Amino acid sequence: MRDVQLIKNASVSLLKKAGISRPWSMVFSAVLILLVIIFMGLACGSARCDADVFTHQEILRIRWVRVVMACAIGALLSLSGALLQLLLRNPLADPYTLGISGGAAVGALLISFFLPIGIVAVGMQFGAMLGAVASILLLFLMARRRLFAPPTMVEAPGIGLILTGVMIASGFGAIISLLLVLSPDAELRGALFWLMGDLDVDGVSAWVWLVLAGVGGWSLLRAPQLNLLAHGEATAHLLGVSVPRLRLQVLLLASIATAAAVSVAGAIGFIGLVVPHVCRLVLGNDQRRLLPASMLLGAAALVLADLVARTIVAPIQLPVGVVTALIGVPVFLFILSRRA
Repeated sequence: MRDVQLIKNASVSLLKKAGISRPWSMVFSAVLILLVIIFMGLACGSARCDADVFTHQEILRIRWVRVVMACAIGALLSLSGALLQLLLRNPLADPYTLGISGGAAVGALLISFFLPIGIVAVGMQFGAMLGAVASILLLFLMARRRLFAPPTMVEAPGIGLILTGVMIASGFGAIISLLLVLSPDAELRGALFWLMGDLDVDGVSAWVWLVLAGVGGWSLLRAPQLNLLAHGEATAHLLGVSVPRLRLQVLLLASIATAAAVSVAGAIGFIGLVVPHVCRLVLGNDQRRLLPASMLLGAAALVLADLVARTIVAPIQLPVGVVTALIGVPVFLFILSRRA
C-alpha cells in the first residue's frame, strides 16, 4: 500500500509541475455530449417512426442496438488508441498500427469461405477474433526482446514496435487482396462492407461490453503508473514502476480491445487516432482524466458517425468506416495545422 501511495503522490507531483491538471468538469461535459448524441441516434434515421406501434418499436429496437454497439466499439477503439499513443510515445499511433485489424480481416474472410450464407455473419466475427489473436501472438513473438528490455537499455520500444506492426499489416494486406480476388461475387459486397466498417449487427454483444469494462477498469486503476510512464520509462523506473511488466500489460490490453472492436464491426479508422489526440490537447496528459474522456468521446464520435452513415444518402446506408475517414482526415489535418 505504501508503494502505491508513493506512486500516486509522485504522479500528481509531476503533473502539477507540468501544468496539465484540468478540472473534472471537462469529463462531465463529455458525458453530456455522449447523452445528447445517443438521443440523436435514437431519434433520427432513414425511416420515420410515425407508423403503427409494432413498426415504431422495431425501428427503435434496431436503432438501440446500433447505438449501444457503437458506444462500446467507439470507446474500445479510442481507449486502445490512447494507450498505444502513451506506450509508443507517438501521437500518430492508433489501434491499427500494429496490424491487428489486418489479422482480423484475414481470419474473417477465411472463415466466410467455408460457411453457409445463413451463418456467415456469426462466423466472420469468430474468424475475426481468431485472426486478431493470431496477429497479437505474432507481434509479441517478434517484439518480445523490446517488450521485456529494461528501461536502462532501451528508452522506449516505440519505433521497433511500430515498424514490426507495419510489416505485419503489410503482409496481412497482401493476403486480404488475394482473398478478395478469389472470393465469389455473392460474398464480395458483404466482405467489402465489413472491411470498411459496418455496425449492422443482429444484437447487442454482451462480451464486447465485458471487454470494455475490464480494459477500462484496469486503465483507470493503473492511471497513476501510466502518468509516470508518460514522463519517460527511466522516470517511471526510478519511481518504482515495473516498466517491462506495465509495458506488456498496456500492449496486451490495447490489443485485446482492438481485437474485440474489429471482430464485431470491422475496420473503423480514425476514432482511435483523432479522439485521444483531441482529448490530450484539451485535457493534457493526465491519464486519470484523459482515459475516461477518450472512452466517452470515442463512443460519442462513433454514434455520430453511424448516424451520418444512416441518414446522409438515405435510404442507402454507407459503411461507417468511410464516414469516420471522411470526417477524421480534415479534423486531424486542421489540428496539425493549428499546432504548427
